[in-house]
Amino acid sequence: MKIKECEIKVIKGDITALDVDAIVNAANNKLVMGGGVAGAIKRKGGKAIEDEAVKKGPIKIGEAVYTSGGSLKARYVIHAATMGMDFKTDEAKIRASAGNSLKVADELKIRSIAFPALGCGVGGFSLIAAAKVMSQEVFRHLREKSSNIAEIIFCLYDKEAYDIFNDTVFKYLGYIAKKLQEGPFTTVDAIIEVGGKVVLIQRSNPPFGWALPGGFVDYGESLEDAVVREAREETGLDLTDVRQFHTYSDPERDPRFHTIGTVFTAKAKGVPKAGDDAAALKLVDLKDISRIDLAFDHKKILEDYIRHKKGLRPS
Repeated sequence: MKIKECEIKVIKGDITALDVDAIVNAANNKLVMGGGVAGAIKRKGGKAIEDEAVKKGPIKIGEAVYTSGGSLKARYVIHAATMGMDFKTDEAKIRASAGNSLKVADELKIRSIAFPALGCGVGGFSLIAAAKVMSQEVFRHLREKSSNIAEIIFCLYDKEAYDIFNDTVFKYLGYIAKKLQEGPFTTVDAIIEVGGKVVLIQRSNPPFGWALPGGFVDYGESLEDAVVREAREETGLDLTDVRQFHTYSDPERDPRFHTIGTVFTAKAKGVPKAGDDAAALKLVDLKDISRIDLAFDHKKILEDYIRHKKGLRPS
C-alpha cells in the first residue's frame, strides 16, 4: 500500500540480504553488536560496522545513528537503540527508536529503508504491539514530514512474525489512512461515575496504560453518539445524562497523532465489564487518581474534573 508517495511492504526474508539504501539494527544503547539482528548484520557486513557504531556510542535509548553498510548490499545501517544493556524495552523506547530511524533516513536523503521487528527479540515485546507502534510512527513521519523515502519495508525472518506483521500493518495503516482520513483526529472520552467512583479501562492497544473510556469519532457520527458507542464497546455500560465537559486540543496530548478530544461526563446503566477493546476495567476513587499511571492527558482531565466538582475552573 502507499502513504503519500511511499510504498509500504511487508516481506519474509533476511534483512541483511536486502538491496536497499539502509537497514535498521535493533541495537542496545552502547551499540555493541551481539546476537539477534545485530549479530546477523555483523556476521554478514563485517566487524567494521560494529567498530564504527561503537565510536558513536553510547547513545540515549530511543535515539538512532548511522554507519556504513560494510559488506552488505545496503549502503547504511541505522542503529536504533531500543534498549539498554539490561535488554529491557517498552512501547516508548520502540516508538522513539522507530521515529528517529526515519529521521536519520531523511537526513541521509535515502529512498529505501528496511526495518526488523524492533524490540521483539531479546526485548520480548509483543509482535502485534510492535507492528502497531511502528506503523504509527511510519504514518506520522510520512504525513507530518517532507520525506524523500519512497519505500519502507518491514522484513521478518520467521513465518510467525511475518504473518503477524503482514496482517497487522496493512489493516492498521489502512484503517488510519482510509477510515480516519485527514487529521487532526477527533476523539471523545467519558468520565463515567458509578457508585461514586470513576470507570477506567486498561488499553489493549498502544499507547498502553489506564485511561478513560473513549476513542475515535467515525465519519458521519456525532460526538455524543461516538462517546455512547465507545463506552458501550469498552465497558458494556449504557450512558445516561451525557453532558459535554471540556475539549482538549494540545497537539502533544496523544503520542500517536494530533488529536482533539472532547470529554463528556455521564451516569450509566448496567454492570461495568471490560469489552473487546479493553484489557481490563476498574472503578477508582477520584482521590486515588494521582497514584495511577494514566495514558494520554487523562490525569489532567480528571484533575480538572475534580476542580470542577469543587466549583473551580479547569487549570
